[in-house]
Amino acid sequence: MADSKSQIQWIRNDKTGKNSYKEELTTFLNPSHINHALQWLKQMEEYQETPLVYLKKLAGLMGVQDILIKDESHRFDLNAFKVLGGAYAVVRVLCERLGKEPEEVSLKELLSEDTRKKFGEILFVTATDGNHGHGLAWAANKLGHKAHIFMPKGSSLFRLKRIQKEGATAEITDLNYDDAVRYSQEYAEQNSGIVVQDTAWENYEKIPGWIMQGYAIMANEIIMEIEKDERKPPTHIMLQAGVGSFAAAIVGYFVEKYRENAPKFIIVEPDQADCYYRSAKINDGLPHAVGGDMNTIMAGLACGEPNLVGWKIINHYAAAYISCPDEIAARGMRILAAPLDGDEIIISGESGAVGVGLLSVIMENASLKELKDHLELDENARVLCINTEGDTDPEHYRKVVWDGKNPYEA
Repeated sequence: MADSKSQIQWIRNDKTGKNSYKEELTTFLNPSHINHALQWLKQMEEYQETPLVYLKKLAGLMGVQDILIKDESHRFDLNAFKVLGGAYAVVRVLCERLGKEPEEVSLKELLSEDTRKKFGEILFVTATDGNHGHGLAWAANKLGHKAHIFMPKGSSLFRLKRIQKEGATAEITDLNYDDAVRYSQEYAEQNSGIVVQDTAWENYEKIPGWIMQGYAIMANEIIMEIEKDERKPPTHIMLQAGVGSFAAAIVGYFVEKYRENAPKFIIVEPDQADCYYRSAKINDGLPHAVGGDMNTIMAGLACGEPNLVGWKIINHYAAAYISCPDEIAARGMRILAAPLDGDEIIISGESGAVGVGLLSVIMENASLKELKDHLELDENARVLCINTEGDTDPEHYRKVVWDGKNPYEA
């Protein structure tokens, strides 16, 4: 289904049993596992819970009960959430080398000279548009190891230099994201490195699973904040999908926490890299890839091949898949940067703002009434969006917010 003005395309997920709890899909994202990850990362002095912001005036304007924004632009001073997964995966790799569980190892032990003598300096390798690579480079450097980061063609030079400042070797390739992932695998094999990639494929699921556990810390923080303030949990969660690791991690945690009372999960993608939407449209139960250059301002979501683990979770629990043009993300950036009187300003990058942009269009555009009704987005809806990044490309952020790049036409 499509809206001719906004070029938003969407498809509902009517699969039998999508609201039933399926333990084997999400048990690794159970709150008890995620609490272990959280307690470990709390040993890092940079750890601080990111804010959960309530935009009451915007909620009133859009006709919903609440709009909550988890603002990851404050994460570890790295301006994006990705470090949660990269750092925890590096920790798990090091603990595995020591033959111990994370709860048996302290940060001090990992940094000790005795530990260094046991397995030396490790090379961690990944492909990234910027945020994941930045987080992995930071974590490797923090724990005394090396990183080599490959970026797809068209990547931001600012993001490249930011990664290099963390002591990593980084380069922009002439490959798209998915081909860069394959190239990073080859490089790691040839140079005795360890691939830390936030997508999963056949025979590569353990490390992506650790990364997803790191991402689920966000959901843990959200629920703790809601319960502390004695508020009701969200009824809807807008989740950006690139490879789907982030989205599936949040879905999995909320499902494990609330089971059949979990919120409605709405999967959002750029229309140039909408592998989940297209997979759902084909509707054969399998994930399908999107090829080509995937030119979108939502660089963090420009991924054409679903995470196999993430696909199984999302395909079972998503309420709808929505494919959006860049104008929707740009609108979200401007909404958050210029709030209504009384609401907080939120600096949100291209991939971080698409959920808010989409919500605004669904609530305002009469041609999307069928989607609005299917999702039950009404005056009782409490909608959670996650700002996954701040202005990680400051120059492009200004082009969108200051100069009106990618205008939305209703």
